[in-house]
Amino acid sequence: MVIVGNPRSGTTFLHRFLINQGFGTGAQLWQMVYPSLTLQKLIKPLLPLLEIISPARHHSTAAHKTSLTSIETDDVSLLFKYFDGFFLYGFILSFAEEDLFDWFDPKIRNTSERDFDWYETFWKRLAISAKHDTVIPKLFSLSTNIPAFLDRFPDAKIVYMVRDPLNVLPSGLSLVTGVLDKRFGFWSLDENIQQRFLNRLYNALLELLKRFHEDWQSGAIDQSKVFIVKYDRIMTDFEKLMNDILIFMGATPTDEMMTEIKNTAASQRQYTSAHQYNLEKFGLTEDQIRSDCAFIYDTFFVSENDEDI
Repeated sequence: MVIVGNPRSGTTFLHRFLINQGFGTGAQLWQMVYPSLTLQKLIKPLLPLLEIISPARHHSTAAHKTSLTSIETDDVSLLFKYFDGFFLYGFILSFAEEDLFDWFDPKIRNTSERDFDWYETFWKRLAISAKHDTVIPKLFSLSTNIPAFLDRFPDAKIVYMVRDPLNVLPSGLSLVTGVLDKRFGFWSLDENIQQRFLNRLYNALLELLKRFHEDWQSGAIDQSKVFIVKYDRIMTDFEKLMNDILIFMGATPTDEMMTEIKNTAASQRQYTSAHQYNLEKFGLTEDQIRSDCAFIYDTFFVSENDEDI
């Protein structure tokens, strides 16, 4: 099973929960930096020292708590393997004078075969290392290329996270700029450079939503292999949601797992996010986001009283 969705749509929480409860294994950040199993044996004792210089320390803990030993999105492994992918565009190349998004668009520069070959190799190593039959990856960039992924991995199942764009888009912008500001002083840069970067990152995040929606509506995606989860269910309906996901996975929880699911459900109902942002800071308005993302609202948020998918 693969978890897919825009950054800040609830993917990290669900991903880490499933892995921490033993439903599968996933990639820790340091394993993506050092994918060799032999090298991992040598590096593992040094992890406390490496944390001191790790780039993960630049993440705002209010937005996304991480470390070298945190379970992370598998997109990172592509960055370290090939110095390529959406992470490279989102954090670095969006600053370029020329818009380089075409370099990362699978419709224009398709690196799917290379990327899927690498992921398959990497996931096999994870399974061997963890001595677990099930690997649960998380790939936000897969939103642009799910049909090709299912062709390559026909037995795969996908959980796709949907969150109100008024929350997920500015939150995604805040996450990236928070890292860049902490390390490079993003908000002290020339305003023209700031806005150019923000416009490109916003459009890239919007494109992730568009590509999934186009494939979903056109029938390019086998919908029987995709389970759609609306973010609000994580907060208010977690116990039933987990039951639905486990049925979709074909997994049977232990009594200990069920207890943890119930405890987490109670905790989620009391949770209040500490992550704060405002649209004006990013040059956005509510009307613009609602207009740009009308296709998401029309398909997944038909009315305030619609049932969760």
